[in-house]
Amino acid sequence: MAFRGLHDADPLDTSVLVLQDRHRSHLVDIEQFQEVLHPRQQMRAFLSMWRMDPRIRPYVIRAGFYGIYRLGHIIIDWPLITSLVERWRPETHTFHVLVGEMTITLQDFVVILGLHIDGAAVTGTCVLDVAGLCGELLGVIPPDEALRGSAISIRWLCQQLSTPAPDADEVALQRSARGFILALIGSFLFANKKGVHVHLCFLPLLRDLTQTSSYSWGGAVLAHTYRELCRASLDRRRSISGCITLIQL
Repeated sequence: MAFRGLHDADPLDTSVLVLQDRHRSHLVDIEQFQEVLHPRQQMRAFLSMWRMDPRIRPYVIRAGFYGIYRLGHIIIDWPLITSLVERWRPETHTFHVLVGEMTITLQDFVVILGLHIDGAAVTGTCVLDVAGLCGELLGVIPPDEALRGSAISIRWLCQQLSTPAPDADEVALQRSARGFILALIGSFLFANKKGVHVHLCFLPLLRDLTQTSSYSWGGAVLAHTYRELCRASLDRRRSISGCITLIQL
């Protein structure tokens, strides 16, 4: 795709890039919008609140999420992320740079995050029996103030499940591991606009931690990342959520 010049990201041919008039690069080019995007990822806050108990590590490894935990918090270069968003094209799901086109692939999720990309789709229902589901799989029932619709507070999860009792049995340790993975999902992989709640639709997929890794988590996070890049690139958006660390790496 040809562009006008080194400092002008507007394409010469808009027959394919039909959203150019709404695109962030166009607004920057005409000097109507020059703000740096704001973060919507809470990995640092999550890791400071919840230090993994060594007893739940085997369950997190078995579920396939230990690679994300080991990656830890990486300082995000927000001007860099903003520049990448300005080069992201929602019509083609690629970054348009001077040397050509590039994108994020499933292989990136395997190599960098260690997520599985084959297996069953990560899907489910958003209509949930919150009390029954949390009581069964987490061992605690969240109060109304810890909920926002069908999403649960990550801070509340940390307060309730981050410190298993010294004599905790296998059931209690599995519940703590589910809470840890759920909070990790909401803080890093599927962070929402504020990054402080995680949707409980992921919890049923953690019922049997020996089967959790059989889902294509990498495929789901890739689709979510593409959607967030598309949203951030259009219509004067001031924030971006999702797996921002992978975009930078």
